[in-house]
Amino acid sequence: MDDLVTARLILHPMSPGEAEQVMGGEPDSSARWAPGYPTGGDMAAARRFLSVCASTGDPQPFGNYEIRSRDDGQAIGGLGFHGPADDDGGVTIGYGLIPSAQGKGYASEALRALLEFARARGITCVHGDTDHDNAASQHVMSAVGMDLVAEDEQLKHYKITWTDGNRNL
Repeated sequence: MDDLVTARLILHPMSPGEAEQVMGGEPDSSARWAPGYPTGGDMAAARRFLSVCASTGDPQPFGNYEIRSRDDGQAIGGLGFHGPADDDGGVTIGYGLIPSAQGKGYASEALRALLEFARARGITCVHGDTDHDNAASQHVMSAVGMDLVAEDEQLKHYKITWTDGNRNL
């Protein structure tokens, strides 16, 4: 599968081998990781991706993506789907950036591209959640058109649904 390219980013679909490197925190000689990558969240996402691969096969294009800077090709974070679409055409997403890449609009840019990609492949609904105190992530999901649909003691839950094919991201 090809990389997804935005104005400033490359969203690289991870292979199981690349996910194993991320989970182990050790790149091979071809990997270019910015200082601070991978984060604990990246490692957890790689573990989830490998679990999906083991139980149902590689879910690409609905797997994990490494977020890379177009300027230097270094990995600065990750985003992706928690697995393939459910029976109703819905998916759950997650994302994160290393601290030095936060606050620059990269998360919104990456998530917007991932939502456009999902919608073009027939996904009808995307879910995401964030901690109550993570205002930055709440802002990202709102900025890309996701609506706050529920809250519980730990999380705020966001969702975007496409029913008429006319919603712009």
